[in-house]
Amino acid sequence: MRPELLLWILFIVIFIIVFTADIFVTDHRKGDIKVKSALLWTGVWILTAFLFAAIIGYLMPLQAPIDGRVPNNALDFVTGYLIEFSLSVDNLFVFIIVFSRMGIPNKNQPHILKWGIMGAIVFRIAFIFAGVGLLEMFSFMTYVFGAILVITAIKIAMSGEDKFDPERSVIVKMLYKFFSVKGTNETHGFFIMENGKRFVTISFITVCILELLDVVFAIDSIPAVLAITTNSFIAITSNLFAILGLRSMYFALSGLLGAFRFLKYGITFILFFIGLKMISEHWIYISSITSLIVVTLVIMVSIIFSLIFRDKK
Repeated sequence: MRPELLLWILFIVIFIIVFTADIFVTDHRKGDIKVKSALLWTGVWILTAFLFAAIIGYLMPLQAPIDGRVPNNALDFVTGYLIEFSLSVDNLFVFIIVFSRMGIPNKNQPHILKWGIMGAIVFRIAFIFAGVGLLEMFSFMTYVFGAILVITAIKIAMSGEDKFDPERSVIVKMLYKFFSVKGTNETHGFFIMENGKRFVTISFITVCILELLDVVFAIDSIPAVLAITTNSFIAITSNLFAILGLRSMYFALSGLLGAFRFLKYGITFILFFIGLKMISEHWIYISSITSLIVVTLVIMVSIIFSLIFRDKK
């Protein structure tokens, strides 16, 4: 059996086990989740990702040089995972705002997040395959994706804090016009029947918002991982492992809102660095280990500064 086929099988098995555990075994299936428990499970999912990286390193050792460059799939997986995880953490702050503004109680948030993440998994796989296909068909797409990352980094650097307001959002207004909404914020299900007619609930609208936001987030997320590797397996698995820990990380972040205030600046630098790497790769070669070191150091420095200079508000 070819190593990559074996890895696909292992990944699918591990993913199903972990995803099932997150839904049915951990306490993320109910509301009012404690920060300590959320941090514990976040650590479990991170450890699982790094163990999978070790398996990749064992089954897919250094390959033959391509254009004088030696691909290192294990390092590419870890780098892609760290980038996607840090981007996901930043995006979760927007999710926290959405739940708050939509008035979704804690007891209903795990249910909504579950469906939001399942949708994100489908979108990410589709976008990665599309991105790899574009890169293989049109070499200039490397510069396009690189430019997207650089522009995104500049926009983040120049913008203020994330202030998603559902009441003013065009997306939310369109959803309310398209769907007939009934029920209160306390309604758990996505659909209710009234006088023989089916209506959607505010929980359903919230799921739609999360899915549409994830599509927006993918605009910088997918080019970022494709800047590290165009191997579909490495890109998809690193992305999905990052998504696996989102529910745990969400409930940890909701209790530690001020703990990562400098992460935004770290992400800005990472996107700028990866964008330049993508644009200049035909002239300047930046190895996998160099990319991993830069990404790791930037994330560590962002977290250390966040812990030292805590937001006192």
